[in-house]
Amino acid sequence: MRVVAITGTGGPEVLELTEVPDPTPGSDEVLIDVAAAGLNRADLLQTQGMHPPPPGAPDWPGLEVSGTIAELGPGVSDWAVGDRVCALLDGGGYAERAVAPVQALLPVPDQVDLVEAAGLPEAVCTVWSNLMGPGGMDPDRASGVPVLVHGGSGGVGTVAIQILNALGARVLTTAGGPERARRCTELGAEVAIDHRAEDFVARVHQATDGQGAKVILDVVGGAYLEQNLAALARHGHLVIIGLLKGRSAQIDLSKVMGNWHNIHGTLLRARPAHEKAEIVADVRKRAWSLVQQGTVRPVIHTRFGLDQAAAAQQQMADGEVFGKVLLVPSQT
Repeated sequence: MRVVAITGTGGPEVLELTEVPDPTPGSDEVLIDVAAAGLNRADLLQTQGMHPPPPGAPDWPGLEVSGTIAELGPGVSDWAVGDRVCALLDGGGYAERAVAPVQALLPVPDQVDLVEAAGLPEAVCTVWSNLMGPGGMDPDRASGVPVLVHGGSGGVGTVAIQILNALGARVLTTAGGPERARRCTELGAEVAIDHRAEDFVARVHQATDGQGAKVILDVVGGAYLEQNLAALARHGHLVIIGLLKGRSAQIDLSKVMGNWHNIHGTLLRARPAHEKAEIVADVRKRAWSLVQQGTVRPVIHTRFGLDQAAAAQQQMADGEVFGKVLLVPSQT
């Protein structure tokens, strides 16, 4: 089968289409004929040599795929060949076929385009596990809770806006430029802030009568830490899931203590298999109905063929993507 291999350390130029033997599913695994693979920032970091795959994962990138089950491994009984699925992977999604543990599978509803479904697993699992875990939210008590989502135009952000809106939360978000901010409001954001021209701390306090956001989901990192804490409500939760603008910052801890702030940092790919299985199971139980109902949908910016993986990663690196970028093997 064809895969997109990483031939060195660097930018998208080190990606190369190559042939490897088809994988074989092991116990409690399935083999998926890949309809599409979703791109993530972690893929760019892996290409740069900064985010190696966990032990046992393929060397080529790709943390989420959609497709149909082609083969069942020993012990698999709850799935069948031909089932439409999407999956959270440790790696190996940039390929025509991929192996996934059954604990990482989510069913793709008939009304959801199978290719576009590749843009859901990583984002939904990231958003749900962080909001309902370190974010301290309860889906049954989310109505009216002000939540600030940074990067609302990204793959994670577009899903976060939709999930929070469906739960009745007050969604505030940041995006780069007025047009991207406008599109975030179309997805359900109550307040969309153009971070290139506006002070998001002031806008958050204006929208919350000076109280601040109860939860902040942050992909920016170090450059926003001080501002995030200024925008955070007392007893609020800041959940850092990305480091787009730095991994270090200096803050006044007395303010953290005085406001009873909770600061959390999380990763998804690096979690042990049993933790990821628990996340997928919780998503399927409590959040996946939003996808089945069409309330949460994948937002797709562009589709590329496997032989265009370098162009796909470059587009993501340029920072103007709205939603997800997909690799579609059938386009090559």
